[in-house]
Amino acid sequence: MMLAVEYHANDDVRIVELPIPEIGVGEILVQLRACGLCASDVMEWYMKPRAPIYPGHEPVGVIAAVGEGVELFSVGQRVFVHHHVPCMVCHYCQRGSFSQCAMFRATRLHPGGLAEYIRVPAANVQLDVLLLPDDLSFEAATLIEPLACCARGIHRAAIQPGDSALVLGAGSNGLMLAQLARQRGAVPVIIVDPIAYRRQRALEVGVDYALDPQVGELLDQVLAVNAGQRPDIVIVTPSSISAMKQGIDLVCPGGMVLLFAPPAPSEILSIFPHHLFFQEITLRTSYSAGPYETRHALDLLRSGRIRAEHVITHRFALRDAAQAFQLVAKPADALKAVILAG
Repeated sequence: MMLAVEYHANDDVRIVELPIPEIGVGEILVQLRACGLCASDVMEWYMKPRAPIYPGHEPVGVIAAVGEGVELFSVGQRVFVHHHVPCMVCHYCQRGSFSQCAMFRATRLHPGGLAEYIRVPAANVQLDVLLLPDDLSFEAATLIEPLACCARGIHRAAIQPGDSALVLGAGSNGLMLAQLARQRGAVPVIIVDPIAYRRQRALEVGVDYALDPQVGELLDQVLAVNAGQRPDIVIVTPSSISAMKQGIDLVCPGGMVLLFAPPAPSEILSIFPHHLFFQEITLRTSYSAGPYETRHALDLLRSGRIRAEHVITHRFALRDAAQAFQLVAKPADALKAVILAG
């Protein structure tokens, strides 16, 4: 038997015993070492209708067993495993829209990434299990999946050198997006967050300006630090409709607004197409990441261009997962929480 996290609600997260998964042809069994928690893990509109479920999609660990036919991996290797993988041959995959692939949405880890042992399906083994270098800790490697999502978001934002970039939200994703924007040549890079702790952390990773939206008019603050101009790129990391509207209101004519997190399906974003049309504002979304981005994320971490210690602030044992979920649901003075096991 093994321990696993079972989610019922943000305030009802249980540690249960489950049988250790049996693996089949082409599959591997991974013993969990660490798994990050994501804001989507506490999106109750997304999680509760499927409860009870076994969450966790940022796991890393050690291969405990390999199934028949597995040749690329062996017992004892340190690995990252991606929960979704595309087919690489459908219309969407050929266009690089991996998250729209039917296989991508159907694949998953069993029972989930927050279990002592994880069965990795054959398709995932073939396409997006990555060996971890010895100089990258398990804790740092939990950032591969969220950093891959950020890397894809920055690509879709189409930042050009010299663009000004504004990131709404200084959580872990906001900080990584801001750093990637800087690495793409954005200047200045501005971040907005009402929590002083997060603004300070943003400045520590190299953001040019960290603004408090609760102090005066935000647009006036942005104009004051951006040579009187609205930002060329606005990245909206909160899933709230109000943040999305704010992003559209702040961006400059000819600019890009990237929505990085999903609202509940019942929520409606009301916009004026007249405004978008005559100001030539581009509105884009970015959902998840594919195998190219996970490899890029691993390279970013190994090279030190993104440093885990700038993002990960809290650590919990698997048995204390309920506390971790409560922290992520109401983060305050926190960025990224990681569950450690093994």
